[in-house]
Amino acid sequence: MSPSSSLRFSRLKRPLLVAALVASALALSACASVDAQTTAYVGVEHPAPTLPSKVQVLRSEPTRPYVRLGEILIDATVHPAPAITQVEQKLREEGAKLGANAVVVVYDRIQPVAAYITGPLWSRDIETIQGRS
Repeated sequence: MSPSSSLRFSRLKRPLLVAALVASALALSACASVDAQTTAYVGVEHPAPTLPSKVQVLRSEPTRPYVRLGEILIDATVHPAPAITQVEQKLREEGAKLGANAVVVVYDRIQPVAAYITGPLWSRDIETIQGRS
């Protein structure tokens, strides 16, 4: 192989390597998921939906009077965990559907969300799947 052909080959490999790294980064980020289950309270007047960008995410109880419109349960993967901004965006989107101008994080923890059984009938193991609630 001549020096010019090896130089040409290494130039060709560099974009392929970059493309492979970008593709694998996208694949890993795609594995993180954030799901939401929203329950609107019955008997509470619900305002019109708001814009998600106008919904605040609060980590403590608000100091001014407020009305509880419902509950939002977020179920997110742990391995790989989504960015906290992705979780907060999901809270904003679901809160906006309820007509909220803020959502309050009541608890944030990692807990078992599912389980699976492996092994033969006489020697089974139960493995839990952890998720963020």
